[in-house]
Amino acid sequence: MTTVVLPGVPALGRLYARGAAATGRLAVARRTGRAPTTLPDVVHEVRGVQADAAHLTEYQHLVGESASDRLPAGFVHVLAFPVAFAVMVRPDFPLPLLGLVHVANRVEQHEPLLLGDAFDVLAWAQDLRAHRSGTTVDLVAEVRVDDRLVWRGVSTYLAKGVQLAGRADDEPRAEFAAPLPTGRWRLAADTGRRYAAVSGDHNPIHLSVLSAKALGFPRTIAHGMYTAARALADVGAARGDAFTWSVEFHRPVLLPGTVTVRVAPDGDGRTVVAGWDARSGRPHLTGEVVRHS
Repeated sequence: MTTVVLPGVPALGRLYARGAAATGRLAVARRTGRAPTTLPDVVHEVRGVQADAAHLTEYQHLVGESASDRLPAGFVHVLAFPVAFAVMVRPDFPLPLLGLVHVANRVEQHEPLLLGDAFDVLAWAQDLRAHRSGTTVDLVAEVRVDDRLVWRGVSTYLAKGVQLAGRADDEPRAEFAAPLPTGRWRLAADTGRRYAAVSGDHNPIHLSVLSAKALGFPRTIAHGMYTAARALADVGAARGDAFTWSVEFHRPVLLPGTVTVRVAPDGDGRTVVAGWDARSGRPHLTGEVVRHS
């Protein structure tokens, strides 16, 4: 792969504007048979990234993490995600940015990052594959300190209706059965705007009723990574310093709204997490946090 060194972590707002333009160009290229069909063979890298103390505190307050100089794994995702997002808005990226759905996220934390640590972020796209509803792709971000891997995140996105890669695996998801709840989250109407302010992810579906309706939602929806971060915060110290945190996103959480949750140990260092709509019984997210031995 070719490494492209960026001068700094890019601003997501500018990347969204580039992505919207790239989506239009991709649509035209598809009609003329000139659209890319493979992933760019590049790694984006930003060196010497450091967290800001005020930014960390704002994130901790929003998702319910305790005050600490240790960077929560979800906060590291916030810092690294724009580098991966920059790969998605490249002109040689084969999927349209607008309409991509975040369907799963997996993080492996090998050791905690501390406020004041300088680290490098590397990001690339891999594993373009068929899905029963379109095409999925993994965006990978790695965080290294002195060339030592300390954090790795894989975000899986679905481009609905886009058929690029082979035949889909039609293995169905296991049916969700609502477990005994351990709590409830009551999410205010401005939850999307507040997480956008912290994460930089200003996707219009999270910001206002009007912009959400324009994109097919009856109301604004919560960021998937906000709900995943809330669940991780609920796990608390049980996750330890090194762990694997994996989440699948199902139905969006409409705002304002209430999410019924279960965050509970399940033996051998594993904590299961789930969030669902108590009235319909349908899940919003499911996953687990597994402490490394």
